[in-house]
Amino acid sequence: MEKEFINPAELPNWERSFSQVVTIRDGAVKTIYLSGQVAIDQEHKLIGQGDLKVQAQYAFCNLRKALAAAGASAADVVKMTIYVVNYKPADATVIGEVVKQVFGDRNLPASTWLGVRNLALEGLLIEVEAVAVVEV
Repeated sequence: MEKEFINPAELPNWERSFSQVVTIRDGAVKTIYLSGQVAIDQEHKLIGQGDLKVQAQYAFCNLRKALAAAGASAADVVKMTIYVVNYKPADATVIGEVVKQVFGDRNLPASTWLGVRNLALEGLLIEVEAVAVVEV
């Protein structure tokens, strides 16, 4: 078994706190663990203050960057967890549209959506973490 810790330059650097991506290769299979992605750019600036849709789009954009750094794509995601600050049923429509843009309508990953009181940084409305699997 082989582990790799990746902190892509295209994402905010949180290296002192955690790795953005950790991969585990075991034989012909690589499992990719992605830390929660949020609407923060590589300069650590919040994108989409107060706008769930903009933040969701940016968080999933960062998710794609993290996947690419590990040699994977959205099609390889098998599980995701979405955390939403002060979640209400109407948020499902907004987030669902973004999920559909990223994953399409078929073979969606297993997922759990959680309403939370707040996230790690003030102003964040959504965080998306995922697990992907690829053959190598």
